[in-house]
Amino acid sequence: MQAEERRSSSQGAPIRVAVVGATGYTGAELLRLLLGHREVRVTAVCGHSKAGRPVSEVLPSLSGLLDAEFAAFDADAIAEVAELAFCALPHGASAPTVAALRERGLRVFDLSADFRLRDPAVYAEWYGEHGAPGLFGEAVYGLVELYREALVGASLVAVPGCYPTATLLAAAPLLREGLIETDRILVDAKSGVSGAGRKAGGATHLPEAAEGIRAYKVGGAHRHTAEIEQEMGALAGSAVRICFTPHLVPMTRGILATVYAPLRAGTSVSRCVEAARALYRGSPSVAVLEAGRCPDTLWVRGSNRAHISYVIDERAGMLIAQGAIDNLLKGAAGQAIQCMNVALGLPEAEGIGGAGAWP
Repeated sequence: MQAEERRSSSQGAPIRVAVVGATGYTGAELLRLLLGHREVRVTAVCGHSKAGRPVSEVLPSLSGLLDAEFAAFDADAIAEVAELAFCALPHGASAPTVAALRERGLRVFDLSADFRLRDPAVYAEWYGEHGAPGLFGEAVYGLVELYREALVGASLVAVPGCYPTATLLAAAPLLREGLIETDRILVDAKSGVSGAGRKAGGATHLPEAAEGIRAYKVGGAHRHTAEIEQEMGALAGSAVRICFTPHLVPMTRGILATVYAPLRAGTSVSRCVEAARALYRGSPSVAVLEAGRCPDTLWVRGSNRAHISYVIDERAGMLIAQGAIDNLLKGAAGQAIQCMNVALGLPEAEGIGGAGAWP
């Protein structure tokens, strides 16, 4: 298959899909969603550390749903059975894997940060040497609501990070319409512990995570800062610097991002809501709440939905924008499938259109 070829449901045969790095939380969600997608068939499941073990043994929630074993990564073997791949590998490890798959003509949807940034110097500052410099800058940034047209027919997609997704969906209408000042933007974001991945660690060990809340990578140290600033700058038409503080909260999944920015003259909550509803009109994933109503991660849990809202603090002269998502879905696996749907000309909500599991 040529990488530029566009698939559609009218072609009949299911799209053959591989998932690389399928043993973690994001990989598990990719498999769960793909198994319910009417236009695809999972034909390869890769997990180097679990090679040879049944999927149902490593991911027991898939027992009876996927009769397969994890395989070690082999680009040639994948190319024999798949035409499209999702890569859910760690930053740095993903780039050479993506390059190998692209060389064999597969479309690739990469969930790491390896292809999200556009400036090589910025990438080097935050991540170090790039593992596939020949592909740098070729990916389409996969925030569908902002790059829907560019995603059509895309052969390499950089699926956005979870914090940037929640933050940018809330801030994008304000930046596009010039409703806020851009010299003093603060982002306070809180995430469930699944964002740290499946590997156990002290900070995500239940006795240490269940009864407290803590900030981490404070003072501009979190790598998603560069991604957020890149996309905010593109929306505003000029460079943007933010103060970003992430927090770990005692829940399994979900992100709530709160964006604070100085108001511009004439900005009202109703203008913000109108701008957001105009930008996201027709989106199957984004809901703009009524003025003054604040989102809750519980309302989007287990879904590819995003809830955003706007409030003005008149006394402080600040606009408060909020975005709530499920970090494993709209922040990762669900968004990747949404990108695939748009790239291949499939219904955008196919396989990801359900409501959150509430309560």
